Amino acid sequence: MDKEKETAEKFLKLVAIMKRLREPGGCPWDREQDCMSLRRYIVEEAYELIEAIEAGNVPNMCEECGDLMLQVIFVSRVAEERGDFTIRDVMERLADKLIRRHPHVFGETSVKNSEDVLKNWERIKSAERRGKEEDSSYMAGIPRGMPALLRAYRIQERAAKPGFDWPKGETSAVLAKLEEELAELKEAISGGDKVEIAEELGDLFFAAVNLSRHLGVDPEIDLHAACEKFDRRFRGVEKSVEQSGRPWNDFTLAELDEFWNKAKTNK
Repeated sequence: MDKEKETAEKFLKLVAIMKRLREPGGCPWDREQDCMSLRRYIVEEAYELIEAIEAGNVPNMCEECGDLMLQVIFVSRVAEERGDFTIRDVMERLADKLIRRHPHVFGETSVKNSEDVLKNWERIKSAERRGKEEDSSYMAGIPRGMPALLRAYRIQERAAKPGFDWPKGETSAVLAKLEEELAELKEAISGGDKVEIAEELGDLFFAAVNLSRHLGVDPEIDLHAACEKFDRRFRGVEKSVEQSGRPWNDFTLAELDEFWNKAKTNK
């Protein structure tokens, strides 16, 4: 059998299975779900796929791709039952969008590099929004429910599109901004106003994300790596405490810090 035809048939089988699960006599749990209740599973499956990718676990990547695909099929089925749209509409709109936003592949537009591709992408997106009389701001389309670290990064990227940014490759001004925000946080801490402290701490985080962007690193990936490193080292401290036979509250912070430094040497 032609592989493309076989792939299409397998996809249609998935759609049919979901339809059956939602019908009378199907799965009680699946029948109870709606788009709102599925939100948490969409997020969870996305993170599980990311974890599989980072671990380089190919079998898990395959499985998690399927679990994430299930959420799209599930939402589309619920929407079809309400008369909103179908999985066919989803595929058709996605195909049209990919063709429309890649004129350098499917049209006559010429590009020099990926930076030109991204500029065209944003220009086309803005034109689409204006055509639909939607929000045409550079900030449009950044989900408010996105994790704050990633949202800060995306907001800063968008602001840079029309030139609202420090010069590329020059980090001195960005570092100065970070130091300015740190000074303002220290001042707020001295004042003891919790609302002001929270605001200034948020500004410091935002400035740190901006610095990472100018350094060409991904703050989400780097913070994740820092969490993994702390987790690994803390487990080393736990092991040292356990091997000592003494309870945690018997140790001074200085002694625990020695265990920490020992854990740091173990890669």
